[in-house]
Amino acid sequence: MTTIQFLARQLLSHNVKHVFSVPGDYSLKILDSLAKEGIRIINTCDEQGAGFAADAYGRLNGLGAVCITYCVGGLKVTNPVAEAYAEKSPVIVLSGAPGLKERQKDPLLHHKVKDFNTQLKVFEALTVFATILENPRDIGEQILKAIGLALKYKRPVYLEIPRDIVTAEIEIPKHDFPEDDQSNPKALEEALKEAKEMIESSTRPLILADVEIQRFGLQKELEMLTNQTGVPVCATLLGKSVIAETHPNYIGVYEGATGSAEVCAYFDQSDCLILLGVFMTDITLGSTKSILDMGKCIYATSEKLTIRHHSFEDVRFEDFVRGLLTLNIRKAPPEKLPNPTLPRIEDIDENERISVNSFFSLVNSFLSSQTVVVADVGESLFGAIDLVIHESTEFISPAYYASVGFSIPASIGAELAKPQLVPFVICGDGAFQMTGIELATACRYNLHPIVFLLNNRGYSTERIFLDGSFNDLWNWNYSKITELLGCGKSCSVKTNKELKVAIEKAILNRDSFWLIEVTIPPTDHSQALQRMAERIMP
Repeated sequence: MTTIQFLARQLLSHNVKHVFSVPGDYSLKILDSLAKEGIRIINTCDEQGAGFAADAYGRLNGLGAVCITYCVGGLKVTNPVAEAYAEKSPVIVLSGAPGLKERQKDPLLHHKVKDFNTQLKVFEALTVFATILENPRDIGEQILKAIGLALKYKRPVYLEIPRDIVTAEIEIPKHDFPEDDQSNPKALEEALKEAKEMIESSTRPLILADVEIQRFGLQKELEMLTNQTGVPVCATLLGKSVIAETHPNYIGVYEGATGSAEVCAYFDQSDCLILLGVFMTDITLGSTKSILDMGKCIYATSEKLTIRHHSFEDVRFEDFVRGLLTLNIRKAPPEKLPNPTLPRIEDIDENERISVNSFFSLVNSFLSSQTVVVADVGESLFGAIDLVIHESTEFISPAYYASVGFSIPASIGAELAKPQLVPFVICGDGAFQMTGIELATACRYNLHPIVFLLNNRGYSTERIFLDGSFNDLWNWNYSKITELLGCGKSCSVKTNKELKVAIEKAILNRDSFWLIEVTIPPTDHSQALQRMAERIMP
């Protein structure tokens, strides 16, 4: 079996049916061989778009893959790969490279930067495993190791494939990559016993669930845990939709000092915080001024487990979460839970101009179990906090790494990973000017995202912190992009009634993408963004 035949079959065995790519001469053989093995190659307009699409695909599918050429492509994809690392998204980076023999003959091959290992060194800093496939005797084992580590740590890996290795015959490994290490039974038992005692002795326990619940496929366990125990759940911004937000025990998104006052107060008053898969970031905590008392915390992630100030070694995150279900904990349901809501549709004047709040309220009224929200960074993300997501894992955004331009290429990966869902894409004009041309990719592959472009004439998120001409953008005729592409439907809306009618048309006419340009005043901001500006800035 050749290198790529083996690689392709391993990808397909993990349900990776698409590889996102921008072709280059060093990667052409890889792409051709993958296609012959039944993997669909999705060519994007730019390598960054390919990386964002692979990231979103990995979040929803469990594993994603991107293929680029040497250095000029590889170094352009580093930003989305860094995002995947920071936010624990399993992505396999495949890079074509100069052949091993031609490196000896011609040291000045095109695309080289410093030496032939420059790109490898860069990706060693951005992945949990990076290697050049060189020796046919161990290539199979390296491929299995890369995929195994990506799945174990939920982070990207890097395989560099010289072009004279692509069709090389390799040895097939006799054994699969070893399964995850098992929990130490005694440590697990002791941790669960201590957790049970702490939860049962508390008067106001609360679960804070973050993105690792989704990455490790524990959404059902989280739902069962809150159903069984009666302990309410809040999510982080990065972990939004780890549980269906229609669940009666769900109280909203916790953002520390920048979040909802109701949710923040309930969180602060809890005497037992059960932190499951939580990233301790400034976004999660709301500001660097937030102080979390670990003496009242059960803190479990894939990398550590602490109960109060007691650390436990060799306890897997999945085993601990599932173990909580065996404890038969029962707590009396709280008398009243926070219920943050957007303005009601009935309270919105259809004839008034669209505001940030009315926009998100109207969008919220169209969400269902058949939609997935893909939010870009900025007002698009902060305004989306109170959207009600009907099923788990139907909201994705780069809420920690916060790379602007994620949403439109991510919607391509999201729709290919979950074709039964309709992507509702929310992006600002700044994000659109970075990666909006990836709508051409949606045209080529017959994809149908509904894109809401919030046009507030520049970087509105930055304006609220410090305004200046550096936040301005040239105002495009965004709704004319369909004429440029020769594909899709578009419109520009200014009133609430126009927006409502546009969404209704977009949902009914699903034969192409829709771009709905929403004009919003530059000085209009969501409540979440206003709170952040007030509480974070000195």
